[in-house]
Amino acid sequence: MKKIDIAVVDYGMGNLRSVSKALEHVAPTKTVLVTSDPEQLLKAERVVFPGQGAMPDCMRELDARGLREAVLFAAQKKPFLGICIGLQMLFEHSEEGNAAGLGLFKGEVKRFALEDMHLSNGDKLKVPHMGWNQVYQSTNNGVAPHALWQGIADGARFYYVHSYYVQPADASLTAGFSEYPNRFTSAIANNNLFAVQFHPEKSASAGLQLLSNFVDWQP
Repeated sequence: MKKIDIAVVDYGMGNLRSVSKALEHVAPTKTVLVTSDPEQLLKAERVVFPGQGAMPDCMRELDARGLREAVLFAAQKKPFLGICIGLQMLFEHSEEGNAAGLGLFKGEVKRFALEDMHLSNGDKLKVPHMGWNQVYQSTNNGVAPHALWQGIADGARFYYVHSYYVQPADASLTAGFSEYPNRFTSAIANNNLFAVQFHPEKSASAGLQLLSNFVDWQP
């Protein structure tokens, strides 16, 4: 069977074409496969876990396709990139539909509080948080920013579309944060896993650099 360099998880809820095309662009010599087959995920060298939509729907579709165990295995054993809902689903619970996540990490997925949605000058902010926002790279305990930030300026802008954000129980998981208007975790990292709330496939040069870094990453 042909080698699978990068598998993109298809559970019916992701922005799969944009993600796969962006990966093919940064890694033209690699095999990129969009798949809903758990066996293909187990065989792949790297796994990308994208998602769009509501958390309860995403969890239901993931289980309906029998992908839960394969995703959990990949998240613990292979170079793994979660995107948007693919970040949120890694946690225990979401306020969106009172849904249980995969529980790989302790923490909650919270909705932006409407009472917080204003700037200091009184201007109102909208939910969902949609559009470009800066991402600041975390340096926990003086450690250098994560390898996937290589070649990306601190404070670079990435593209967001979301109404919920992750709140990890372990602050050391946070690899990047943004402000809307309060600080929220926009990227996490743990061993072989990196996951982001923004959409690198829609984030121009900074997003393509992050995807390129993931392709070359040796955790």
